[in-house]
Amino acid sequence: MIDNNQLLRFTTAGSVDDGKSTLIGRLLYDSKSIFEDQLEAVENTSKQKGHAGVDLALFTDGLRDEREQGITIDVAYRYFTTPKRKFIIADTPGHIQYTRNMVTGASTANAAIILVDARHGVIEQTRRHAFIASLLQIPHIIVCINKMDLVDYSEQAYNKVLEQFEEFSSKLLVKDIRFIPISALLGDNVVNRSQNMDWYQGAPLLHTLENMHISSDINKVDARFPVQTVIRPQSEKFIDYRGYAGRIASGVFRKGDEITVMPSGFTSKIKTIDTLDGALEEAFAPMSVTLTLEDDIDISRGDMIVRSNNKPEPTQDIEVMLCWLNDAPAKPRAKYTIQHTSNEQKAMIKEVVYKIDINTLDRNSEDKALDMNAIAKVKIRTTKPLMVDDYRENRTTGSIILVDDATNETVAAGMIV
Repeated sequence: MIDNNQLLRFTTAGSVDDGKSTLIGRLLYDSKSIFEDQLEAVENTSKQKGHAGVDLALFTDGLRDEREQGITIDVAYRYFTTPKRKFIIADTPGHIQYTRNMVTGASTANAAIILVDARHGVIEQTRRHAFIASLLQIPHIIVCINKMDLVDYSEQAYNKVLEQFEEFSSKLLVKDIRFIPISALLGDNVVNRSQNMDWYQGAPLLHTLENMHISSDINKVDARFPVQTVIRPQSEKFIDYRGYAGRIASGVFRKGDEITVMPSGFTSKIKTIDTLDGALEEAFAPMSVTLTLEDDIDISRGDMIVRSNNKPEPTQDIEVMLCWLNDAPAKPRAKYTIQHTSNEQKAMIKEVVYKIDINTLDRNSEDKALDMNAIAKVKIRTTKPLMVDDYRENRTTGSIILVDDATNETVAAGMIV
């Protein structure tokens, strides 16, 4: 049973001209998720450009530069909904120089759609996108083999791409990979089943997305509650109220649970779990709640409430797979602000262990320069302990960002290993 309000975030990736924007346009168009004024504007632009039908890519290529160049530069987010589910699409660029945008768009995704041109098969760019998807631990990958109309809807062409991808993906840590032959331009197997490929027995793309099981993607074992703020209403009705508000990162909290506050190590029990709609007996990720405790403990923003029998490891030395997002390269031993959940500390990059060659996926321990779009394994030292989990176990408490204090820019995003 799919929860009707359940939100599925997915990201699209593929090489330039593989048809990502057209595919998203087709999804929105065929699922009737486009406003009439948008439709009219795109129909007019398509006419001006001399296209016979509607140019579906125009629904997503929002930036002016992109429309002129015909490529996607930034991450464009689109929201749409069907009777079964709500969706957020992160349309990420295919160009090699925009690796950082793919990392940004994919970091919160439940699924990644990787487009492959049926004529060209698995290319370097496909491998790169699949690698980033596995690095970011996206639980589900859907490989859409597009432009099937240009290979006469041939099953052999589809099987060839499938074999190429499977051979490569056996090295990746991805649990669920599915393959769908489509034509985004003509709509085959996107929202409606294709009449031209009766040899394909699977479901079309939208049906796959609507029925994908994502509840088990959230870590329900490790209870982690990063405190964002302390609530003291100071009103007559709530004279002694002291609540700790935040969003549950993972796991389940119940009234009466024995908890420990990290990093202080003080223990107490959960007295109430409050929300805007009233009190709850239990709450789970990713709900936003306010916890009150039976004891008065000094707790502030950046602390983490966990269950006493399941604690993260507080540490000042962490190893991270880091994606460098900034134009300016990392300065050796420079200080940055590290943000981990609601906790901010000062940190220094101690060592670059190796850099990943994003083309060959080889590890390079000679070249240690962190420049834009570089992905590298680094050692970071923080001024105070962080309560971290392995990113593979917990995507929320296993991720960090680095901020440059001088410019206030986010310079890197990382996954703790």
